[in-house]
Amino acid sequence: MADRRLPVGATIATAIAFAILIGLGVWQLKRLAWKEDLLARVHAAQTAPALPIAEVLRAAAKGEDVGYRRVTAICPGLGSAPYVELYAIIDGEMGSRLVSVCRLDGAPYASILVDRGFVAGTISARPPVDANDARPTGIRGVLREPERKSFIQPANDPAHKRFFGRQIAPLAAALHADNPAPLFLMAETSSNPEWQALKPAPLPVDIPNNHFQYALTWFGLAGALLAVYGAMLWGRLRR
Repeated sequence: MADRRLPVGATIATAIAFAILIGLGVWQLKRLAWKEDLLARVHAAQTAPALPIAEVLRAAAKGEDVGYRRVTAICPGLGSAPYVELYAIIDGEMGSRLVSVCRLDGAPYASILVDRGFVAGTISARPPVDANDARPTGIRGVLREPERKSFIQPANDPAHKRFFGRQIAPLAAALHADNPAPLFLMAETSSNPEWQALKPAPLPVDIPNNHFQYALTWFGLAGALLAVYGAMLWGRLRR
């Protein structure tokens, strides 16, 4: 005689696993919407003309999302400004990004941190530093939000000006930045065109978007789980 009672343990385990798989699929669909919005903003930034940074930061202070906006800025003495080094890897090559402060006029913030570009780890030389230099340096770049600190991020070493995460507070403190903007300015043009070792960070264009495939994978696994569970019940009824 067939046992028509549901196997309680297997049913509970299947329900929990099914809920987790569906939840992961839904989460990937939400990530898909976020990624598509991000890609649209990047595309718009690639084609939009650069605006004065003070104008864009005023919009940011009012709550507008200005990430990936292209801006222009005049930074006094940026080419010889003090800097800290932010660990980075570009195209498999280790090195450092030089981060300095740009003092601002007419903006709701007194300064902004500028990622001046990448220097390969094989190069020991650095641009000269002259804290008294106030010559205006014109620069164009893209505004980017800071990174969230992760649990695997190594500890910063402010004493030796070595940092491992793009977070505003520690970098601003090390550089004595006054009232810094809550964004980074990623330079597209060089603050030191005479020093070719410094490579400005370009606007990212190759951002993968595989969230739809990931969602299909999770939903497919959920469907396969139900099929296995159904087959188990069918076999139980036939015995």
